[in-house]
Amino acid sequence: MAQQPTRAYYWLGAFLVFLAAFCFAMKGILIKLAYQYPIDSISLLTLRMLTALPFYVAIAFNLARKHPPVQLTLQQWLVLAILGITGYYLASFFNFLGLVYITAGLERILLFVYPTFVLLMNALGFGRRVSRLQIMALLLTYAGILLAFVGNIETTTQKDVMLGAFWVILSGLAYAVYLVGSDRMIARIGSQRFTCYAMIAATVPTVIHCAMVNGLHLEGYPAPVYGLGLGMGIFVTVIPTFMIAEGIKRVGSGNASIIASIGPIFTIILATTILHETISDAQIVGTLFVLFGVFLISYRGNRKTEVATKN
Repeated sequence: MAQQPTRAYYWLGAFLVFLAAFCFAMKGILIKLAYQYPIDSISLLTLRMLTALPFYVAIAFNLARKHPPVQLTLQQWLVLAILGITGYYLASFFNFLGLVYITAGLERILLFVYPTFVLLMNALGFGRRVSRLQIMALLLTYAGILLAFVGNIETTTQKDVMLGAFWVILSGLAYAVYLVGSDRMIARIGSQRFTCYAMIAATVPTVIHCAMVNGLHLEGYPAPVYGLGLGMGIFVTVIPTFMIAEGIKRVGSGNASIIASIGPIFTIILATTILHETISDAQIVGTLFVLFGVFLISYRGNRKTEVATKN
């Protein structure tokens, strides 16, 4: 009989998801800064992935030395690769592409439809009950997000709102598939190994895509582009992907998706400090709503959700 996870075990998972959300919130800011220079979406994504790749390969080799080999069937390896490609290639590319057309603020609010996708997939695909607490927390966070971005949609500053919205929502759907599918695989092989293998798998189609589009010519960009690519590779990819994987292991994908809804609020703060945007009263109220929703699900979540068995 598996030992019941302690409250500290759950809280650490919630904290890791919280920190990961902060790192991921930097993504839109860094992408928008990079788009000030002449670089396309797939080239920027490739810079990010190639910067991160050595870290994942090194960690994967280190884990292979310290732990017994992973026992997976060919079908399970294929599922793992598909999850990695879905979560870190498709979702990322759709997101990068959407940011060509719309603002970082609008991208954040649209991207965070994915918690709804996660809960629906868990309910319909795995028969998991959506608790009243999850519904309440989800409503609070969405209400806060909507308030936080009141008046943010300014079509005059965006190229094609409908097209950009389509790509970002599609990104959210792809990421939800990754989150839901990762639950059982993380429980089987561990969060660190899962993250390494998933990111390595996602790098392959990313590089192929870039080679097909521009022959993998990644030289000749201004120096700030490479600095931003490095930042995205380490602080928006390597660090948060390990934190989110471990967080999912501890709190489950449904609660992780709700806790990560704090991301848009972080984006507001970062956009205000880095891009010198002003914050409205509606954004402040929305921030409080989201923080309360996150606190509610974090405080009671370990009593309401199934947590994967600790490896």
